[in-house]
Amino acid sequence: MNKSRIQYFILFLCVIFIGILSRKNSFIPLWAGDFLYAVMIYCLVRIFFPLKKAFLIVLFSLLICYGIEFLQLYQGEWIIELRKTLFGRYVLGQGFLWSDILAYTLGITFAFIIEKIILNRFNQKSV
Repeated sequence: MNKSRIQYFILFLCVIFIGILSRKNSFIPLWAGDFLYAVMIYCLVRIFFPLKKAFLIVLFSLLICYGIEFLQLYQGEWIIELRKTLFGRYVLGQGFLWSDILAYTLGITFAFIIEKIILNRFNQKSV
């Protein structure tokens, strides 16, 4: 595992921790969890594809988030039972909301912008 994968994995774990904390505190708006979920997906995709262009990572991350959200429209008995588990609740969610689509879009955009800012600073310092 190379250095960037390790960094993204550490960030991935931190975002999960912060996301779980955001669900435990009533003063943090619910959309913050969805925002962090999208950042987590971006990091996860980066772990698996560290050398791909950021634009492709954004597209793939959005497809995953949107796919999971639209899957919530499906109400088959087996998936309803899966959603009752801790895993199902956190990964698959409970119900479709357009506001979640917006939160995912903003979260992935945020991760992309932060990544570009950090990479630009790092590249300027190494020159």
